[in-house]
Amino acid sequence: MSTLEVRRIGLGSEETDYEEMWALQRALHADRVADATDDVVLFLEHSPVFTAGKRTEDWERPRDGSKVVDIDRGGNITFHGPGQLVGYPIVKLPPHVLVVDYVRRVEEAMIRTVADLEITCGRVEGRSGVWVPADERGPERKLGQIGIRVAGGVTMHGLALNACVDMSWFDKIVPCGIADAGVTSLSLELDRTVTTTEVADVLEPHLHELLSWQPYAPSPDLAHAVPAGGVSYGLAPHLG
Repeated sequence: MSTLEVRRIGLGSEETDYEEMWALQRALHADRVADATDDVVLFLEHSPVFTAGKRTEDWERPRDGSKVVDIDRGGNITFHGPGQLVGYPIVKLPPHVLVVDYVRRVEEAMIRTVADLEITCGRVEGRSGVWVPADERGPERKLGQIGIRVAGGVTMHGLALNACVDMSWFDKIVPCGIADAGVTSLSLELDRTVTTTEVADVLEPHLHELLSWQPYAPSPDLAHAVPAGGVSYGLAPHLG
């Protein structure tokens, strides 16, 4: 079994260029497919950037001329920037682990991280990522998202958790293609500053556990009712 290395690249101190890190991912991915290296997870923060997955519609994109990088992961458009912990697992999936199981394991690591920070959260049926339930603060709100690609049995791209990110960036887009719910951050939910380093410290052991491919007990879904005539969003059909 491969060991899992976690690399922190400028986390909390230096923003990384998205396209530079995408090139690094591709190089590490090629090495992992060739068994030239072990599994690795990159933890980092990006300079402000919008990235559009394969399911992104034109109406979801920013209208103010902001740069959008079209990439080869699944999912819709999202924002990455300072104050958001991004994690890129580049891991070889064992034969018994399907892509949807891998996605659920990454989700579970995120959910356990947020729960450890004492925020009620979970999955919402039909929607990927980590959610806070509707309450007096507002409707269901997304704390973190997942967008992946698997090629040659090895994963790339990954997860993002909003720690202390400037949420006004998300006003420029329809994040993850979801128009009937909100986005939030750990700092907003806890009424204190939560740094990406703090989140990384909590997330790292959960990724080690869940990407060891051992059986685990998934957290329960949050209760969620789609309004009459409404639309639910989530994994691409081939992942559901």
